[in-house]
Amino acid sequence: MLNNQHIDIIKSTIPLLESAGPELTVYFYQRMFSHNPELKDIFNMTHQATGRQSVALFEAIAAYAKNIDNLAALTTAVERIAHKHTSFNIQPEHYQIVGHHLIETLRELAPDAFTQEVEEAWTAAYLFLAKVFIDREAELYLQRKQAIGGWQNARQFKLVEKKTESSLVTSFTFEAADGGSVLDYSPGQYIGIELTPQGCEYKEVRQYSLSQAPNGNSYRISVKREGVDTEHKGLVSNFLHDFVNEGDTVELYAPAGDFFYTERNKPVTLISAGVGVTPMQSMLEHLNKQGKSEAVHYLHACEDEEQHSFSERVSSITQSNGWSAKTWYNNPKLPNADSATGLMNLAEFSADERFKENDFYICGPVGFMKNIVEQLDNLNISREQVHYEVFGPHANF
Repeated sequence: MLNNQHIDIIKSTIPLLESAGPELTVYFYQRMFSHNPELKDIFNMTHQATGRQSVALFEAIAAYAKNIDNLAALTTAVERIAHKHTSFNIQPEHYQIVGHHLIETLRELAPDAFTQEVEEAWTAAYLFLAKVFIDREAELYLQRKQAIGGWQNARQFKLVEKKTESSLVTSFTFEAADGGSVLDYSPGQYIGIELTPQGCEYKEVRQYSLSQAPNGNSYRISVKREGVDTEHKGLVSNFLHDFVNEGDTVELYAPAGDFFYTERNKPVTLISAGVGVTPMQSMLEHLNKQGKSEAVHYLHACEDEEQHSFSERVSSITQSNGWSAKTWYNNPKLPNADSATGLMNLAEFSADERFKENDFYICGPVGFMKNIVEQLDNLNISREQVHYEVFGPHANF
């Protein structure tokens, strides 16, 4: 049971945590995977290799320690993480393993400071937080299992269409192998896919945004081939592009995610960059299907015309509804009067009071979204109108 004495002790260890930095979580993951290698079937090992996951976990632990007496400040983060956990099929027993290695990491890295009182406090704090996650995740699992077309754990799906969308993005449409209906989702959510790429010892689970409107029959993801010019090639994305073909089966976990479109009878602006276009495409298809009467702006940025996914479909939808669409190409290959060159700039909307009434949905690289949110701040757009999604370990701004 977490009590006030535990809280005081936890807060007193914040300087120790900060001095250790992400090295603490690097050690934690090395320890855990050494003792429990089966967890490599769950964790994204590419994020381990790049260090992104270690940094994200350290920031999460530090945030928990700093807000342990004000847990309401963590509500949004808890919801986001709980959704992500369900797409990995995280179970209560996993929390026992993680908790054990967290406590042992603290003991081994700070043996003098990790007194019995500190151990008791951190154990109580971890068990408290674990129960919050376990309870919320149980609710999500049950909701999805009981819904029409729903299921729990992995379900087999067959690839029925594989379609090139741009030079780096390919769409994959899946239908349930058992022929049954599938759970509807909120536009903007993602789905977990489980694969064992060639040459891999462990299973790999990844989350990809759904890129079409819910239809009760199929799921479509649109995947960018990651790491084309970098050291860390996208293990799963490249496997999907090169080896998964129509007729093949994969394992999917039910749709999840706390970033999704919510109808508020207001005009909407969908803003994306690169493969961040995928949840925006789902939202646009949904708005088109629902016949939204308010104005919709569709703003997209990408490297060039060859990397522009869904361009023809977006033009068809926006033109038929009288909605607006604009694209920014960083390095255009051809002159185009209908697009802009360089980085997305919202300055042209600064005098439009109707634009300031919109709800804004944003997805793309972290640097892009940070810049867009800052631009919206400068336009005096309320943060209540701004919603964004971040791929991989989460970042706030």
